[in-house]
Amino acid sequence: MKKIFAAVSVLLLMLCMMTGCASEVAENTVFSADDLEGKTIGVQIGTTGMTFAEDIPDATVDKYNKGADAVQALKQGKVDAVLIDAAPAEYFVEKNPDLTALPDPFVVEEYAIALKKGNDELTEQINSALVELKANGTMDQIEANWIGDEYGQHPYESPEGIEYTGKLVMATNAEFPPYELKDAGEITGFDVDMMRAVCDLLGKELVIDDMAFDSIITAVSSGKADVGVAGMSVTEDRLKNVNFSDSYTTAKQVIIVRKGGASSESLIDKFTSTFLDAQRWRYLAEGLANTLLITLLALVIGIVLGFVIAIVRSTNQRTGRLKILNFFCRIYLTVVRGTPMVVQLLIIYFVIFGSVNINKILVAVIAFGLNSAAYVAEIVRSGIMSVDNGQFEAGASLGFGYSRTMISIILPQALRNILPALGNEAIVLLKETSVSGYIAINDLTKGGDTIRSQTYEAFLPLIAVALIYLLMVVGLSALVNRLERRLSNDKRK
Repeated sequence: MKKIFAAVSVLLLMLCMMTGCASEVAENTVFSADDLEGKTIGVQIGTTGMTFAEDIPDATVDKYNKGADAVQALKQGKVDAVLIDAAPAEYFVEKNPDLTALPDPFVVEEYAIALKKGNDELTEQINSALVELKANGTMDQIEANWIGDEYGQHPYESPEGIEYTGKLVMATNAEFPPYELKDAGEITGFDVDMMRAVCDLLGKELVIDDMAFDSIITAVSSGKADVGVAGMSVTEDRLKNVNFSDSYTTAKQVIIVRKGGASSESLIDKFTSTFLDAQRWRYLAEGLANTLLITLLALVIGIVLGFVIAIVRSTNQRTGRLKILNFFCRIYLTVVRGTPMVVQLLIIYFVIFGSVNINKILVAVIAFGLNSAAYVAEIVRSGIMSVDNGQFEAGASLGFGYSRTMISIILPQALRNILPALGNEAIVLLKETSVSGYIAINDLTKGGDTIRSQTYEAFLPLIAVALIYLLMVVGLSALVNRLERRLSNDKRK
């Protein structure tokens, strides 16, 4: 308890110190597209804005997972400008009085719906629906509701009496307002209403799968989603992987820059607007529950599978038996320990289960469990090998076979030796689950990111996430230490 209190006190002290240490942000130096040459430009990764920015002479392009992160970097002076679509730019500027969008468009482009290559029937159905929505004025109503002076005055409502005959999965990135955004925990926006209207005409129930923008094309091409809709323009590179419907709206890229005049809030006001307004704390609560669930189930898989692999490896090392199993175990350990966790997660989700409709929490549990098993296996193997060989001889003298000796004599001693290392692996696993957001799981870190994308306040959400992780790690460490002391006491008896 004292360690937890000390850790929280240190973090809160750092919070107070850092809150009062605001650095002065450089003045704006970008007043037109011509001024972008040689500047640092923030973009959202995978967007056409990134492609356009990379063609600017001598410019440094900083790529962010979300447009809101690029805007936050602009506010802090890390980039000189942000290149992004006009409608999101207007939304960002409205929320940030110290920013402005330059009046002249950088480029004009068309938005379309991404579909899997070869899915011509669905493409034709969607194109026909878009024609009908434009002809009967529904598309104009949806656009007026989300973009322009009539914002929020014409919400789309599905007609009564529709009987849905199936589902249509839409991959999107709900951090691109007003096209896609989260409002009170629900994903909404221009593209969502447009696709709901399309689905109403097709007699399909719309299912929304929120993910990173640069994962949408992969989700569509692999069959994880039927369509990709996220303010997406048609480009030659994207056409290599997916097809596109007819255009459903016209958009333009604009440049966001700093203009000064930022409002200052007290720490209490920032806390209220960050967590209490719109009950944003729920994103952290939901994320924490998913993080704990994934960690617990993955730890069970890791321990069970890890012990099995360790017994196979140690048996081969001591007796020379189980050569074939040991060969496959060594390959497994080499592959898992030699590749990054996030890459394994993406491979399992987009490749191994690419054409399977499987719960994403289950995918994460499998991925983290298999990864943890590799490290647990080596920890347990080292513990088994540390037990003196005379213990096997003692078991044999008592008439025990190899298996009974291993279970009754060797493993209890090995477990006492490796307990600190197993506790450390549990802590590492807990923190590794922070990459679950790559497959659109709302884990604890993703919950903090969602709050940041809505409030444009980076400090408090990140500190809150760090504090929660710190409390869990300190608590887990205390639990392991207590168990270790109890085992030590039992040993002395």
